[in-house]
Amino acid sequence: MLDKNGIAKRIAQEVKDGYYVNLGIGIPTLVANFVREDINVEFQSENGVLGMGPFPFEGEEDADIINAGKQTITTLAGASFFDSVMSFGMIRGQHIDLTILGAMEVSENGDIANWKIPGKMVKGMGGAMDLVSSAENIIVAMMHTNREGESKLLKRCTLPLTGVACVKKIVTNLAVLEVTPDGFKLLERAPGVRIEDIQKATEGILIIDGEIKEIEI
Repeated sequence: MLDKNGIAKRIAQEVKDGYYVNLGIGIPTLVANFVREDINVEFQSENGVLGMGPFPFEGEEDADIINAGKQTITTLAGASFFDSVMSFGMIRGQHIDLTILGAMEVSENGDIANWKIPGKMVKGMGGAMDLVSSAENIIVAMMHTNREGESKLLKRCTLPLTGVACVKKIVTNLAVLEVTPDGFKLLERAPGVRIEDIQKATEGILIIDGEIKEIEI
């Protein structure tokens, strides 16, 4: 199985030269650490940063430079800082090429729930609802099952929705999947993970077509 860094490394392969990319809280923030050095990518954070770099090394943190999850970050040459009005103008104006989000649940038709668990304290929606309603390319980074071993890739989400039919691709610790009109299409499997393991961990419809290659990172 992949760990959180492994998931981030695989998603980094989806980032293309010239992209403007928004990274959500959690696993998505790790993606900036693994993007190829031969391409130019602008990472945006909805608290008003464009040009985020990798996380700082221990002892080199600047408490005044943070992402939307309040984690300390680095910035690249040419980075800019601005207010939330301009930041959400970028998002709502569809100037973000790729949005990478974490999720609590994703349904087989691409619905996403990632902002609220009734009765529990979570960080809230942040900019997620704006991102999923404006972005055309959304990749979810998540664990395939919850702590109880229950699937997070469902027929229908049980938690309050963040967005409807918006997720395009999912990368989990077990697999890479594409959301299609017919369900989750299995594209790749994590090293050492059997297709049967993925089937068992997926509640929604799982489409298996041809040979499924292992994830390469």
